[in-house]
Amino acid sequence: MTHHIPEGLPDRIRHYIDGEFVDSLGGEVFDVLDPVTNEPYVQAAAGQRADVDRAVAAARRAFTDGPWPRMLPRARARVLHRIADLVETQDARLAELETFDTGLPITQALGQAQRAAENFRFFADLIVAQRDDTYKVPGRQVNYVNRKPIGVAGLITPWNTPFMLESWKLAPALATGNTVVLKPAEFTPLSASLWADILREAGVPAGVFNLVNGLGEEAGDALVKHPDVPLISFTGESRTGQLIFGNAAPFLKGLSMELGGKSPAVVFADADLEQALDATVFGVFSLNGERCTAGSRILVERPIYDEFVERYAERARNIVVGDPHDPATEVGSLVHPEHYDKVMSYVEIGKGEGRLVAGGGRPEGLGTGNYVAPTVFADVAPDARIFQEEIFGPVVAITPFDTDEEALALANGVRYGLAAYIWTNDLQRAHNFSQAVEAGMVWLNSNNVRDLRTPFGGVKASGLGHEGGYRSIDFYTDQQAVHITLNEAHSPRFGTHSATTSH
Repeated sequence: MTHHIPEGLPDRIRHYIDGEFVDSLGGEVFDVLDPVTNEPYVQAAAGQRADVDRAVAAARRAFTDGPWPRMLPRARARVLHRIADLVETQDARLAELETFDTGLPITQALGQAQRAAENFRFFADLIVAQRDDTYKVPGRQVNYVNRKPIGVAGLITPWNTPFMLESWKLAPALATGNTVVLKPAEFTPLSASLWADILREAGVPAGVFNLVNGLGEEAGDALVKHPDVPLISFTGESRTGQLIFGNAAPFLKGLSMELGGKSPAVVFADADLEQALDATVFGVFSLNGERCTAGSRILVERPIYDEFVERYAERARNIVVGDPHDPATEVGSLVHPEHYDKVMSYVEIGKGEGRLVAGGGRPEGLGTGNYVAPTVFADVAPDARIFQEEIFGPVVAITPFDTDEEALALANGVRYGLAAYIWTNDLQRAHNFSQAVEAGMVWLNSNNVRDLRTPFGGVKASGLGHEGGYRSIDFYTDQQAVHITLNEAHSPRFGTHSATTSH
């Protein structure tokens, strides 16, 4: 298999601080691997506390002294639309670099680049159209909300769809007038470095956007603990989220965290089986299974269980695994050898916990690279580790159920609560089940398609807070209530009586 290496790769990936590309002050670097060969292809600057301090200082200056927070919403919106235009004009290049860096199939990476542009358009429009509350107490008082940006936002993003997820945080943070320090995941720093030129060309002033590469334990930790960073938005593992929560506590920071998932897809006997198969196969094997909202547990009603498992396994066995740059590829290579080892360890655990009906190892003909054959386990018990724990790869557990009550207990019987997918043509059941399921987002007879106005977030171990639409605006702004009296202020008159001495 010939492996495609993009032209014009950087000689080194640097930080971007106060409008300039810079190395770490102490010269620290780390290797970035190509996920198809697992060979280092570039070194990236490894940010330390001193580099984070420098980036936060630049962001703080741009917030207190610079024009960005004081621009009219329309002026900021124009810049955001220019960012979207620039992302769209180079979407093919972005997708090529993203695929090279992450191992995501090229057709899916292209879709992610286009979504990134749409995220900027959406928030550009929202800040211009935004309205806030005003209340009038006739003849007495007017109260209104004065919304203002908070300051420096620390954005910490994962490696699974890095460019798109960075846009999801950058767009609302910048739209509302904050300045940012972005710390992208260390496995995939390549596409993040493109933001610097895109934002500069679009007219974002120096210091408004800063990028510090590095390890979570070093750069991420310093950002979370920095006293001048009042907001942290994080997407990643629940364990890391717990650590961030603890480290942010002494500073009482605003936290928005979208964490892991073990989302159920519940297929009732009255569902449209063909559509349910399409959606549930795509729902766990798209993006190489490396997606927080993956429907990685499929619960199937007993009358259709055997047929469903058989047809699902056949589809999984026919998924095209191969070079991420080949448009025919449906599943590419996992992001990193460490992650490959984790997923493969779950495949081995699963062999003792369920009936293996597809996959179960490395695909034939792919001797190197982080390739995992799409793997399907049937008859998985609810206490199995592959039922309970997030694998974050092309591995799925299928479990039968007999009653609606049992389906609900199985769906809710994990620590996570991000998404749920429900397949039924019974209207009453559809709504009752959706409302009873412990998930931040539910899709009924639908694939994971999102309207950007809706809240995005999870319950239980899947997150804290919501983003999306106005909820993102709420997170990135302070809402100050201003009260004005229209006539005399009627206050109780303390201290107006002459003191009488008492014996």
